[in-house]
Order: sequence, then C-alpha cells, then structure tokens
Amino acid sequence: MTERLSNRENNQRLTNKRRGGWLAAVLLAIAATGGAWWGLAPHEPVQAQTAGSSPPPPPVTVSNPLRRELIEWDEFTGQFAAIDYVEIRARVSGYLQSIDFQDGQIVEKGAQLFVIDPRPFEAALASAKAQEAQAQARLELANQQLVRGGQLRQRDVLSASVYDERIREVRVAAAGVEVAKAAVRAAELDVEFTRITAPISGRISKREVSVGNLISGGAGGSTLLTTIVSLDPIYFDFDMSEADFLAYQRATARGQLQQQRGGGVKVQARQFDEKEWPLEGRIDFIDNQVDRGAGTIRARAVFANPNLILTPGQFGRLRLPGSDLYTATLLPDSAIVSDQSNKIVLTVAEDGTVVPKPVRPGPMEGGLRIIRSGLDPTDKVIISGIVRARPGSKVTPQAGAIQSAENQ
Repeated sequence: MTERLSNRENNQRLTNKRRGGWLAAVLLAIAATGGAWWGLAPHEPVQAQTAGSSPPPPPVTVSNPLRRELIEWDEFTGQFAAIDYVEIRARVSGYLQSIDFQDGQIVEKGAQLFVIDPRPFEAALASAKAQEAQAQARLELANQQLVRGGQLRQRDVLSASVYDERIREVRVAAAGVEVAKAAVRAAELDVEFTRITAPISGRISKREVSVGNLISGGAGGSTLLTTIVSLDPIYFDFDMSEADFLAYQRATARGQLQQQRGGGVKVQARQFDEKEWPLEGRIDFIDNQVDRGAGTIRARAVFANPNLILTPGQFGRLRLPGSDLYTATLLPDSAIVSDQSNKIVLTVAEDGTVVPKPVRPGPMEGGLRIIRSGLDPTDKVIISGIVRARPGSKVTPQAGAIQSAENQ
C-alpha cells in the first residue's frame, strides 16, 4: 500500500512539472513576438489597424468612344442568277447528225451547236420549189388566156360569162403561186432548223443526247438537247424584311439617301470566301408586293461579270447602304450591357464614380457596334473590367484605346 501511494505522488509531480514547462514556453513565445500572436502589432490600437486595411477602388480600363466617318451598311444573303436562261430544243424531227461544242464551254450567239440530218428536208424543199414553178406556169397561162379573151370580148365574139371565168382563173392561179411560195419558205425554214445555233452568248451545259438519236421537234414534246445561261452581266436575288424595306422608303423620302438616287441604289457584294466587297452593282428591281407568309419582299441587283467568275446558282452576301456618309460613334460589344429591355453603357465621372447611360445601338461596323444615341464624344466608357464596376460605386480608371477590326 505504501509503495502504491509513493508511485502516485511521483506521477503527479511529473505531470505538474510538464504543465509548468509548457506554460513557460508559451509565455516566452508571446514575449518574443511582442503580442503579434494575438493578431495585434506592438503598441498599435485595434481601430488604427482596421482603417489601414481597406482596399482601394477596383481598376477598370476606360476610353472615349471611337469616332469615324462611315456609311452604314445592311447585309443580306442571296443567290446569283442568270439574266438569260435558254433550253435548247429541236424545231424539227430527225436523226442527230453532229454535235459541234464541248460540254461546259463558252459559246457565242449564232454558233452552231447541233445538226439534224437535213436530207429529208432538202428533198421537201425541192418539191416545194417545183410546185411553185407549176403554180407560176398556171398563172402565166391564165394571164395569156385573159388577154385573148379581152380581145375577143371587144369584138363581141366571147361571151361575158366566159370572160369572167378567165378573170377568176387568173386570180386562182395567182393565189396558187402564193401558196407555193409559202410552202417553199416553210421548207427553207425546216432546212434551216436542222442546224441548231446558240440564241444567246453564255456557258453551255452538257449534251443531253448523243449522235444518232432520233430527235423529236415541234411545239409539243420536243427533245431537250442542252441549256445555255448568260454570265455577263449577272443578277443577284435576295429578300429583305418588310421593316428594312419600309426603313429605306422612309430614308429616301427624308432625303437621307440623296447620293444614291441616280441610276438605282448602289450596292456591293462578295462571295462567301471573300472578306472584302469587290463587286459593285446597283438595284434594278423590287417586287410589287410583300410576301404575306414570309413578310419579305424580293429585290434584285445586277453586277458586271467580265471575268466570268460568278456562276448562276452561287450564294453570296450583299450589302446595301442604310445612310449617307456621317460621323458615327463606335464601341465594342463587350462594353454594352443589358438591363431588361434596355442597353446600357457604364461611364466613369471625374471623381471615379460609375455612371450608367442608356444607349440605342445600331449595326456592326468593322467589328464595333454603332451607337446611334445616348453617348457624348467626351464620355469615358468602361471597355475592360466591367464586371468590377457597379453603378454609383468608385473605380480606378486606367486609360485605354478602342480599335476597329481593320486596325488590329
């Protein structure tokens, strides 16, 4: 029993000694750091420490709106179309004798394309000419008999009825000559139609028949031989909305498109693989009614195509001037924020306060958005760091610059 009590006393003493050593170490660390372990600088009040740690206003990049002279353009997607499109069909029936073109080549007006065997038609022409000669001989005989009958009638040898019959015979013979001449002309046309020529200049398609085939001609059920489309000039068909059409009418009535009034509205076009607008043309047709189902109206422009690069059926882009040349205000789209149905731009006042301004944006131009109203040229617009700005709060403005896509 005495031995157990002695062991408990020794353990208690050892524990007290350890606690005293740990407390002494803690006090020594506090003294060494001068109280910083508690989050306080030595001899510094708590209120002063809190005031000194407030962050500065967040930085943002600002710039004046870009001002540049330009013409507003509205873009449309459309399709190139041939001014003239012709289906080549035979006018007479017969066997195809020759084909005188290469598929897809450029042909000139009047160039020979096909030949149908002309021999049956040449024989018909010879027969028609012979019939004309017979009719002419009958007319000559009738005229001679009429002359003799007139002499006999003067001597009262020939009766009046016989003389009248000879007059009618002359008229019938003359009519027969005209019928024969018409038959000759028809036979000549048939011979001419055996040689099929190009009615227009343009690019020809592939042949639809081969040599030796029987070709059906005439008004009904004629054989399609090939097609030709004209290339220079060329049409561009596109549809504009009723709102765009009405806006152009209003602008023209107000005189805002005065420079475009002579010779149709000037337009520009490009193919889909082009970035510039190399094609210059003009509007030459606007339809007479708006499509009730789609709410659009068909319009057409015409372009020169001297190099024959444009092909009917190709899609392209057309831009139509929406204004005269004027000084526009431009901003990047990233500087415009939406507030329900309104568009807002955040500006910075002289004291660094964020001031929102409602604006009315327009179309894109050179990668920037046209601002139609709501901004002054001297406004400092936040163009970067807009997520750190709140209306009425303070910011630290840093100078920046707005650049269009052409200058980047």
